[in-house]
Parts: sequence; structure tokens; C-alpha cells
Amino acid sequence: MAETTSSTAEVRERRGIPAAAFVEDVQTYLDQLGLDVNSTLAFLQERLQQYKLVEMKLLAQQRELQAKIPDIEKCLDIVVALQAKKGTGEPLLADFEVSEGIYSRARIEESDSVCLWLGANVMLEYSCEEASSLLQKNLENAKASLDVLIGDLQFLRDQVTITQVTVARVYNWDVHHRRHLAAAGASSSSKDE
Repeated sequence: MAETTSSTAEVRERRGIPAAAFVEDVQTYLDQLGLDVNSTLAFLQERLQQYKLVEMKLLAQQRELQAKIPDIEKCLDIVVALQAKKGTGEPLLADFEVSEGIYSRARIEESDSVCLWLGANVMLEYSCEEASSLLQKNLENAKASLDVLIGDLQFLRDQVTITQVTVARVYNWDVHHRRHLAAAGASSSSKDE
């Protein structure tokens, strides 16, 4: 079901997240939706739940990227350090994690290649130049993806706020409308007496 209002929204969606439209006139909004107040409130609550599910997914992706970026930077630093030591005859001393909380020291003699984990239990050997280029590209892509995710989360939060305001406006309009009808009914019954 498409959400419409009396005002035209510039943004209809962002990367699959539907935009919530600000409701200026509740009566017109209800007429355009073709729903009563209770159905409209149920629709808006369902939309809020959908936004919350998307938010949880995006936050998980954000945490994953925020953990991935430092790992890529560490790998890139090591490759750069290996390249800097190349030709000097000096070995590179490095501490590396063997398993969680267990570290070992390595003495790395001059090397023309490094092995990188690609994921899914796959490791490939690259020249230092290729590894540096690949890691730099992966770092740029991860940072760009993180920026997009942050933008998506901000857009989503704005939509949640707009939808919550719309729920409040529809509810308050309904309360006011019922009071108005009750007052009109009471005044017409007092005229009959």
C-alpha cells in the first residue's frame, strides 16, 4: 500500500526503504488512503515495525563494517611495513594473533609476497604491490559502504520520526473529532428537549 498525503514528497524511497510522508491534513490523508482511523493507525504501526526490522539489519551491517575496517587497515600497515623493509636487509619483527588472546612473535625476512585471507577458508598469495593495491581498494570500498549505511540509518531514523508524528497526529485528530461529534450530538439532544 502506498503512503500518500496532501503534500508531495521529494524522496519516495532510499535503497528500498520507503519514505514516510508528513501529514499536514489528517482528514485528507484518511480520505486518500481510503481507511478509517483504526486501520490507518494499524497500517502506521506496521510500517514502524518494518522500519525497526530494517534498522536492526542496517545496524548489524554497520557493526560488521566497523569491525572489518580496522582489520583491513592492520593488514595494509603490515604490507606497507614489509615494503619499507624491502632491500634493507633488516627483518621485520611482528606480533600476530595465533588464536583468541594468544599471540606469537614472528621474524619476517625480506619477502616479495604475502598471503591474504579472502574468506570462506580461502587464502591467496599476492605480491606486496598487488596486496597493497587490493587492501587499499577494499578499505576504500568498506569506508564508502559505511558512509552509505550511515546515510541509510539517518534516513531511516527520519522516517521513523515522521511516522511516529503521523501516528500522534491521526490519534489526536480522532480524539478531537470524537469530542466534536459528541458535543454536536449533546447540543442537538438538548435542543430537542
